Amino acid sequence: MIDPVAKFPSELDQLPDRDTEETAEWAASLDAVAKAAGPHRAAYLMRRTLQHAEGAGLALPKLLETDYVNTIPSSSEPVIDGDEEMERRITAWNRWNAAAMVTRGSKYGVGGHIATFASAAWLYETGFNHFFRGKEGDGSGDQLYIQGHASPGIYARAFLDGRLTEAHLDKFRQESGGDGLPSYPHPRRLPWLWEFPTVSMGLGPLSAIYQARFNRYLTNRNIKDVSNSHVWAFLGDGEMDEPESTAALALAAREGLDNLTFVINCNLQRLDGPVRANFKIVQELEAQFRGAGWNVVKSLWGGAWDELFQLDTTGALVRRLREVPDAQVQTYQTRDAAYIREDFFGKDPALVEMAKLLSDDKILECFHLSRGGHEPRKVYAAYKAALSHKGAPTVILAQTVKGFTLGEGFASKNANHQMKKLTNDEFKNMRDLLELPISDDQFVDGVVPYGHPGADSPEVRYLQERRAALGGPAPARRSHALAPLPAPADKSFAAFDKGSGSQSMATTMAFVRLMKDLIRDKTSGKRWVPIVPDEARTFGMESLFPSLGIYSPKGQTYEPVDRDQLMYYREAKDGQILNEGITEAGSMADFIAAASAYATHGEPMIPFYIFYSMFGWQRTADQMWQLGDQLGRGFLVGATAGRTTLTGEGLQHADGHSPVIAATNPAALSYDPAFAYEVAAIVKDGLRRMYGEAAPGEDRDVFYYLTVYNEPMPQPAKPSGIDEGIIKGLYRFNTAETAGVTVPVNASRIQLLGSGTAIHWTLEAQKLLAEEWGVAADVWSATSWTELRRDALEADAALLRGEERIPFIRKALEGVDSPVLAVSDYMRQVPDQIAQWVEQDYSSLGADGFGLSDTREAARRHFGVDAQSIVVAALAQLAKRGEVPVTSVKEARERYGL
Repeated sequence: MIDPVAKFPSELDQLPDRDTEETAEWAASLDAVAKAAGPHRAAYLMRRTLQHAEGAGLALPKLLETDYVNTIPSSSEPVIDGDEEMERRITAWNRWNAAAMVTRGSKYGVGGHIATFASAAWLYETGFNHFFRGKEGDGSGDQLYIQGHASPGIYARAFLDGRLTEAHLDKFRQESGGDGLPSYPHPRRLPWLWEFPTVSMGLGPLSAIYQARFNRYLTNRNIKDVSNSHVWAFLGDGEMDEPESTAALALAAREGLDNLTFVINCNLQRLDGPVRANFKIVQELEAQFRGAGWNVVKSLWGGAWDELFQLDTTGALVRRLREVPDAQVQTYQTRDAAYIREDFFGKDPALVEMAKLLSDDKILECFHLSRGGHEPRKVYAAYKAALSHKGAPTVILAQTVKGFTLGEGFASKNANHQMKKLTNDEFKNMRDLLELPISDDQFVDGVVPYGHPGADSPEVRYLQERRAALGGPAPARRSHALAPLPAPADKSFAAFDKGSGSQSMATTMAFVRLMKDLIRDKTSGKRWVPIVPDEARTFGMESLFPSLGIYSPKGQTYEPVDRDQLMYYREAKDGQILNEGITEAGSMADFIAAASAYATHGEPMIPFYIFYSMFGWQRTADQMWQLGDQLGRGFLVGATAGRTTLTGEGLQHADGHSPVIAATNPAALSYDPAFAYEVAAIVKDGLRRMYGEAAPGEDRDVFYYLTVYNEPMPQPAKPSGIDEGIIKGLYRFNTAETAGVTVPVNASRIQLLGSGTAIHWTLEAQKLLAEEWGVAADVWSATSWTELRRDALEADAALLRGEERIPFIRKALEGVDSPVLAVSDYMRQVPDQIAQWVEQDYSSLGADGFGLSDTREAARRHFGVDAQSIVVAALAQLAKRGEVPVTSVKEARERYGL
């Protein structure tokens, strides 16, 4: 029965109370504390009680926020296993050279970022000196996701280490000569150093989670034991606003990824100003990560604050730190002691008394310099805590000052992200602060010098010894000398050569059947990584569930509802399928991890990610770009493709443009196969090129995008001699004569180029043109408009170099003296990619505009790409040339109701 006094039923305690008197006593005690000692004391006792209960293992909801203090007190910090003074000198050189590199480059207008690494230097240096495992030891080493804007600091360390020279640093952001340094972590541009591209904000955190998860996948499937590898992701607090940054936090906690640590540089600034001007980003992030199930370590204040906390006998200091908004903390960084005394300490009588005990220098030391992220002991303690925590991933929230050590002109200034250089006087002040042995005489012609203690200096020897003990240089990417994977048996591909006879088969189903055969291969079958975002049944893949299993680190702890069926839902710890739920971004992150495993772990994996084509490139093209940058290999499959094949789904499901987006990615080989045997031929060639014996000069670091359809059609037998055309993008499927249609002698002729499912309407149009209009049409299958275009562009470039080269499209159409009409189920821009290289009269048909819900026939009529529309367009093209009467066009329109 609902208590009528309660405002809402939700206010009632629905749990039975076995002892109401005891409960009342607890409540009365809390009331008494609040009355006698104040609400702050009562709140403190409640928090401590909940923390104690959590530590005792009682099943209570966790606190989402803790006080604005360090998680690890100074008294509990472990001793650093190393020479702290030596590490301070190394870090000072790296700070200097990072700033010098960007400043020297600024005279060329190439830009660069100084302030980010200045704030995060100790976050990186502590890791490099003590934690980050290299690739020359056992296993695969650690995976480091470096914050993009911190790249100058990483280059500076590689310079100190001897992996880069002054000439390299002077070509920061000047790559055209071939030996420059890319602006950010770009593996495609600097493949021996960078492993993971991270500067497209939000993708680094997402990818790091799925990389840690894929490491477990490799171990659990007995591909390679990488249980000693740890994933470190360095992120900015402003970056955490990107939806992708937090999209997979629950997955990481759910699967207990204690091989993962996020290090968030909380300098409280984003690109234009404070991250949370009127709030506290650290507290917000703590609540978000704790709520998701992560272990949270806060490293906020440096050692100078210990004295203040000891003086805080009333909790007033902790309360004040909790309530001051971030923008005001940033202001304190730039103001004098008098301002801080008045604005910070003057708000509470207890703090006023505390401030009387503090000198101005002490106040400025605390508020200007002493942050947890700037002190190696604090960072070391946080990293140790992260590695020792088991059962959940860890996030370290390290508070820093953006522009730290760069001088008053940089530190905490809103504009410092866009500030690209220091003056010589600012450099000299920085030199004095860092205690570097650089004389004024070394500033030759006003140019700031690079600094280096010498290849045989104690600093360099120490740095190299530390890295050797940790398994070699870092970051580093390894190009393993891997033997080509043996090609699967030819019978898997040849199974489609005979066609399907009278049986209809969609190309989606042809692809899935091919995958089933390839995964059964005894040599390479285990290396396939099927990835699907909760649509496996849509694509006819449910038969793979019982045989391959769906990967789950917990296996299957329940009895599936369909256990008595042949194709039941089976999860397994060593499952092969990655079924991600409804997350295309997560599926792409899976794909990237698998696609680059050949470099990250020295284990070539063959991922194929199958998805609704409308929800691939359109949603995650940025990740496809990341994939290309990361030199990933594998097969992306856009299923239920095309604008008119997916009946009834409508505007947001009808893909008419994914090949346009795919064409913008230089690493993507985009194909729109029409027939099952084309699918098989393309996959076979992809396996050869990416994993087998690539031809001389052929780029292996590519990935394939195939569009496949859910429209069942009879699959024809494979004509002979067409393999080159399938791969290069075009071949003649038949002529009017070989198609078996009857046409008059000397009939007008037209070439019909169709791709994907459009080939079937083209073949129907071929028949109508012959039977009803006496026109001969030859039908060509255009498997890749994009590859035809790229080949033609390469031919143009060769011509400019003085080399004679004919584009394949011209070779294929050589000797054809009739017009060409191209037809696609995509927007006309797709077939129009090749228009300028076709010497014959050229026109095209496509499905431009938004999709709509209707039958396939009605949709094709709406877009003007059905067989009858093709006939009218072909007659119109011939009429322009005077090869058929103009009246035929009007007659055809009327006959077909157009």
